Amino acid sequence: MSAINELRRPRGPQRGARQQNKAAFLFLLPWFVGLFGITIGPMLASLFLSFTDYNLLQPPELSGFDNWTRMLHDERLHKSLRVTFTYVLVSIPLQLALALGLALLLDKGVRGLSFYRSVFYLPSLIGGSVAIAVLWRTVFGTDGLVNDALAIIGIQGQGWISEPGTALSTLVVLNVWTFGSPMVIFLAGLRQVPTSLYEAASVDGANRWRQFVSITLPLLTPIIFFNLVLQIIHAFQTFTQAFVVSGGRGGPADSTLFYSLYLYERGFGHFDMGYASALAWLLLIIVAVFTAINFWASKYWVFYND
Repeated sequence: MSAINELRRPRGPQRGARQQNKAAFLFLLPWFVGLFGITIGPMLASLFLSFTDYNLLQPPELSGFDNWTRMLHDERLHKSLRVTFTYVLVSIPLQLALALGLALLLDKGVRGLSFYRSVFYLPSLIGGSVAIAVLWRTVFGTDGLVNDALAIIGIQGQGWISEPGTALSTLVVLNVWTFGSPMVIFLAGLRQVPTSLYEAASVDGANRWRQFVSITLPLLTPIIFFNLVLQIIHAFQTFTQAFVVSGGRGGPADSTLFYSLYLYERGFGHFDMGYASALAWLLLIIVAVFTAINFWASKYWVFYND
């Protein structure tokens, strides 16, 4: 029996591996607690609430698919979707184009590169803050800096924030202004392009534009794809800027009624948490669909070294 027990007893390396696994699980325990307690748990709770009638004050009552069918006839929801899609489809291409253009300029060996990189990255850090949103509302107000600058050249300004036709445009400009994060990623990607390719292209007589189109842009497509996915997800979740600029109502005339702002209004303004939970899951589905489309389309325009 002693010989059998000796065979069953873990060897030294096996015992050490088990101890390492226990230590690894111990260090991962806070992450698992956060994953299930802060992420997965609330997600499952919101999924359940999306099939209930819940006003935060009384226990939820099952209502089946009422919240989901209600979306088909919710005109303000449809308006918020149009506003959000317009914001995403207009601001993201402009933001990435500006970020890539500045990255190309900074990649030319500008003196004080670290300083400019920090300055240009700063808007990405503070662009989503309440302070910047308040500043933006002031700058584009009737007596704001934009109208003061237009008055110098003899142009009569207007209340850019208070006009339905221009209110959303000011938020598009604000999102474009937060180009720092994708710019830094583009700059890192440009540093990975082999200089030998440019030298060979120059020998063949290719000008700067041809080098950009034939070398730089194809090799940057993985970086463009990465920035595109991240910025689209971020844009769909935009809330603070629209809330502060519109006073929390999405005005004027619902021209800045972003989807997340309407979701907040239904959940915490009207205490319609069941419907708000359904809206949250619809947003998740929309973002997932956009992400899936990007991944599907990437095989046609994203090129990897291998």
